[in-house]
Amino acid sequence: MSETKNILQDGFGRAHAYLRISLIERCNLRCSYCMPEEGVPLTPKKHLMTPDEIYTIAKTFVDHGVTKIRLTGGEPLMRKDIPLILERLSILPVELSITSNAVIIDKFIKILKLRGVKNINVSLDSLKAEKFKQITRRDQFKKVYDNILLLVKEGFKVKINTVLMKGFNEDEIIDFINLTKRLPVAVRFIEFMPFDGNKWDLSKMVSYQKIMEQVKATFSETTIQRLEDAPNDTAKHYKIKDYQGSFAVISSVTNPFCDSCNRLRLTANGQLKNCLFSATELDLLSTLRAGKSIVPVIEKAVKAKLKTRGGMDTIEKLKEPKLHSKNRSMITIGG
Repeated sequence: MSETKNILQDGFGRAHAYLRISLIERCNLRCSYCMPEEGVPLTPKKHLMTPDEIYTIAKTFVDHGVTKIRLTGGEPLMRKDIPLILERLSILPVELSITSNAVIIDKFIKILKLRGVKNINVSLDSLKAEKFKQITRRDQFKKVYDNILLLVKEGFKVKINTVLMKGFNEDEIIDFINLTKRLPVAVRFIEFMPFDGNKWDLSKMVSYQKIMEQVKATFSETTIQRLEDAPNDTAKHYKIKDYQGSFAVISSVTNPFCDSCNRLRLTANGQLKNCLFSATELDLLSTLRAGKSIVPVIEKAVKAKLKTRGGMDTIEKLKEPKLHSKNRSMITIGG
């Protein structure tokens, strides 16, 4: 294999085969852990990637070893040209998936099937309508829940992403797991992570250990089944015996999966982030628009990737606001 083919391997031997592309910074919800209450300045449209630019950049990554692309936002389905973007990317030999809040996804069932999208992650942080409204600042719980049922009925593989926050929704852990009794969905509990403007502090986080304490206090040891995690997986997977679905914990804070990380992130305005926690970005879009090769920029970004959480390799560093406040808010990174 030529040296060029190794541009997606970093200094710690991690090969990056998974690209997450944010299509838009706008969203039809206002989740507090994702977007500051006052909102965020939106990038002018002329500085966002066009469908052709998204395809060109994605193809470069695929040519060098990416096998999986996930479309994120904001809410990616809010882009008016999403059908064209899906059409272009579906040509590439990759597993194409999407993360959505599911508010309007019922309108896109046909196009998602047509373009081979089988895996859909849905963000849902409460099974209670009033709590959902509180966290999202929008009254859309019924629409989201009904659309999750619709996605399951239509044969999509659905994962439900639930960010846990102490004093807010940790009392719903068992309710979410019980959802998997009758639905073949994968619920994924995510530790609350620090981003610019989301008022993170460690006391708000519900840890992997606390989650499993609740699980073990509710279900007998013989019914809690530990599942095999896929290579490069971010989650620890479990299943309750005889339940249709499963649940998992993404412990980015207390037990990071950095050693096997194979993910890169491309923001809607064409900036490459080598780590979700890193404030460092390299500009692919300006390079592309200048008619230059983006390969050296990609290689530079990958080689600069730090070993753990963008350099925040201890809980003490995570507690330091000036370190994570330099990063974007989650809404402008892409979920």
